[in-house]
Amino acid sequence: MNYQDFKWLSESQYEEIEDGIQIYAPEKTDYFVDPVSDQVHTNAPFLYQEVTGDFVLRAKVSHDFLSTYDACVLMALENEKLWAKACFEYSDFDTHSIVSVMTNQKSDDANNINIEGNEVCLQLARKENIFAIHYSIDGKHYFMSRLTYLPMSSTIKVGFEAQSPIGKGGMRYFKEISLEMKTLEDIRNGNF
Repeated sequence: MNYQDFKWLSESQYEEIEDGIQIYAPEKTDYFVDPVSDQVHTNAPFLYQEVTGDFVLRAKVSHDFLSTYDACVLMALENEKLWAKACFEYSDFDTHSIVSVMTNQKSDDANNINIEGNEVCLQLARKENIFAIHYSIDGKHYFMSRLTYLPMSSTIKVGFEAQSPIGKGGMRYFKEISLEMKTLEDIRNGNF
């Protein structure tokens, strides 16, 4: 993949590595619109491409799980209050969890399955205004974590976010990346 075509929101340290990229998550960085306090956090580094129409974004992600809410994230964003995040996160239950955050004016926050180890394959897909998050242990068979409706424009920003909301930061790894402009016929299923 040619990362020269990508752009930044909140630029950070970035390096191409074998079969992927690494992005540094500075301390106290996140994308979250708190549904309780209404505080808006949009300062995490986000490396993106503009994408029009349906897409499927995949990456094998990993990090060191040092602080609660540290995460590697696949994100689709229209603006600071309308976006979808697929996260591999150090949860507040001390687990390595698939977490989804869907934001339409305010964010929700949903923990899903816990993963053994520090690596998993994530997928974020769009079919019209339906967005789905899937995960895979083997990189071949994907399972649904979340499905939701978000009324986004046809052209949005899609890419990789590195966060450390309450921690001191750290490197986030994204490998085996693919971004395809295609439609999943069965968006619940998640497999081509």
